[in-house]
Amino acid sequence: MAEQITQDKINSVLWQAADTFRGKIDSSTYKDYILTMLFIKYLSDTYKEHLEEYTKRYDGNEQRIQRALSRERFVLDEQSTFDYLYSKRNDPEIGEIINKALERIENENTGKLRGVFRNIDFNSEAILGKAKERNAMLRSLLEDFQQLSLRPSQLGNEDIVGNAYQYMIGLFASDA
Repeated sequence: MAEQITQDKINSVLWQAADTFRGKIDSSTYKDYILTMLFIKYLSDTYKEHLEEYTKRYDGNEQRIQRALSRERFVLDEQSTFDYLYSKRNDPEIGEIINKALERIENENTGKLRGVFRNIDFNSEAILGKAKERNAMLRSLLEDFQQLSLRPSQLGNEDIVGNAYQYMIGLFASDA
């Protein structure tokens, strides 16, 4: 059985991700980027674990695997996964690649996520700066979350997104 992931480990990665942005943009703004990336990582790791389970259960039958995945709480395509984004972390258009992934996630899950990512732009020059600086921050953000596994089997009954949100609000309330 894989190692259980604690809230302290998640909070440590959130703090490290905050260091990526600290001093460059306002904390009330960068917490949104961090929480969005955490959510993508969580969705992706959940999707990956379920894909592995269905592949084993259905002995690699692609049609049955895809049917089972389509009934999951959230649906992802390969280009919306964290692993895909991480593989593109050095791409000069990484901000736009992340934005397109968010758009696909919303479109595939409109009943649950309609408009959730509308106000966040990973390619914003006004907020994240010129391309070189922006790409360095986004690459670092992806690398921060790469070290964290958010597979359901490793989380137990933790509400990681809710707990992370409370942690980030608590951290940045003192900045306000």
